[in-house]
Amino acid sequence: MPVKTFRPLTPSTRYLSYADFSDITKTRPEKALVQIRKRTGGRNVYGRVTARGIGGGHKQKIRLVDFKRDKHGVEATVTAIEYDPRRTARLALLEYKDGSKSYIVAPAGLRVGAKLMSGPDAPAELGNSLPLSKVPVGLPLHNLELIPGKGAQMVRTAGGSATLMSRDEGYAQVRLPSGEIRRINENCYATIGQVGNTEHENVVLGKAGRSRHLGVRPVNRGVARNPVDHPNGGGAGKSKSGGGWQQLTSPWGLLAKGYRTRHKKKDSNRFIVVRRDGRPMKNT
Repeated sequence: MPVKTFRPLTPSTRYLSYADFSDITKTRPEKALVQIRKRTGGRNVYGRVTARGIGGGHKQKIRLVDFKRDKHGVEATVTAIEYDPRRTARLALLEYKDGSKSYIVAPAGLRVGAKLMSGPDAPAELGNSLPLSKVPVGLPLHNLELIPGKGAQMVRTAGGSATLMSRDEGYAQVRLPSGEIRRINENCYATIGQVGNTEHENVVLGKAGRSRHLGVRPVNRGVARNPVDHPNGGGAGKSKSGGGWQQLTSPWGLLAKGYRTRHKKKDSNRFIVVRRDGRPMKNT
């Protein structure tokens, strides 16, 4: 999918780039497969702001995507490729032989009219969902489950793909897009292929208005505030602009750069074989 660019006739079009929606075949979603999304504006149930920089934006509806693919052995036909405003990937509308419809994340190369299937007896072809025990080694994967039957939780963004490395003792070793190699139960399901819309990473917003359309509001820097408002605020001129001894933090003092948020003794660490930085885990 190519990316459209524009001549710099105005400042906003100098860096602006849009996705080419030539792969979209249906412009309106299925009414039975959408829900109204109620915006929070970053506020919790008490009305207090817990996530700054959230508000406004265009209205969006939630597409109900089938991440479980639990209609095993029933053939489905791809009837449309659709746009989802709340995710980077495209959606494929499936129509099963019994007349039911569902959305799935569209893999790269999937076309209208293709026949898909899920289950342990499904062929290892593009768009089919199989348990890791039935997937040939070396194939690209997406929509990976972490717990059998829970539904896909990993590798769902545009252009993402994982690779099945090996299988041993009831577990499959999968290389994730981050470079991490992880052991996953071989009864977990995964979908064959790479997630579509691979050119999404080349899209440039180009102007502040497109961020506002997405519901992203501006947040000023801590070093530009007063000391009463932020730990990084104050100073004569720009003496505290992140240089010297200054530790960049959140408004509540939590380190903003270089601070690891993952718990060192997290129980699921035992499933990690190789970390994202290439170092092997000590507990494996």
